[in-house]
Amino acid sequence: MRISFRDDRFCTSSGRLDSEDIELLREDLVRVLHDRAAAEGVELVFGDTVTAFDRGEDEDGAFVRFERAEPRRFDLVVGADGLHSTVRRLAFGPEERFARHLGMHLAIFSANNFLALEDWQLWLREGEAGYGVYPVRGNSELRISFGFAGEPLSAGRRDPEAQKAFVAERMTALRWETPRLLKALAEAPDLYYDSMAQIHLDHWSRGRIVLLGDAGYCASPLSGQGTSLALVGAYVLADALTRSGGEHHAAYAEYERRLRPFVRLNQALATDNPGGPASEESVERAKNAIALDG
Repeated sequence: MRISFRDDRFCTSSGRLDSEDIELLREDLVRVLHDRAAAEGVELVFGDTVTAFDRGEDEDGAFVRFERAEPRRFDLVVGADGLHSTVRRLAFGPEERFARHLGMHLAIFSANNFLALEDWQLWLREGEAGYGVYPVRGNSELRISFGFAGEPLSAGRRDPEAQKAFVAERMTALRWETPRLLKALAEAPDLYYDSMAQIHLDHWSRGRIVLLGDAGYCASPLSGQGTSLALVGAYVLADALTRSGGEHHAAYAEYERRLRPFVRLNQALATDNPGGPASEESVERAKNAIALDG
């Protein structure tokens, strides 16, 4: 069941959370991946970042410098560090060469279920701004998303408290439960906020360096497919490296050959119907655009 109301500039809708999809919250998926990697003996380092790929590359690998740790040599470097990838910037060039901004900003945060929603989602749109609210974790918590039109986010607007203030300023004029939602934003223990963009490169690899997920082909949260693209991409890359016997040039070429059609259709989910959801036909094409068994 779905209920909606609209006039020229104001639209509300609501409906049951009854999708057949199985979805994991981001923090739960991160925990699963972290624990599995740690159990397999993967070295995990936090609080550091790459600063340079020194002296290029040679037959023995890529020489990497870090902000804090000592420099090290690696057989391969996989840049899976998101939309604002440091690896991509160092190896391929500045972000503005590859980013295509979609004219929207998105903020997502969590809160207690102060609206007492039970398996029910709410959406509101007024002019060029709006929000969605839905319950998670057995209806004990809310996930709240704010969206509004705007120019690309400036590099200086990365501080979480400054981001909260900017989002609140843009959303404050909206009707209904906006004051309570803005209070929840101010108190939120977590916040994802960014201007929406996609990343388009002619090639995802250079020498021993290869890009994965949002770093190489961000579709933006507007597509709903960022995690799927990253996980499928990781599988295809690992499979290509295994099949090539570790010969990275051949593996990277196979990775791109198999994955690019899948990426193209998933990126289109965010752009083919601006201001609205992708059609069911487009979603089905995107989901079935790759086979992982050969």
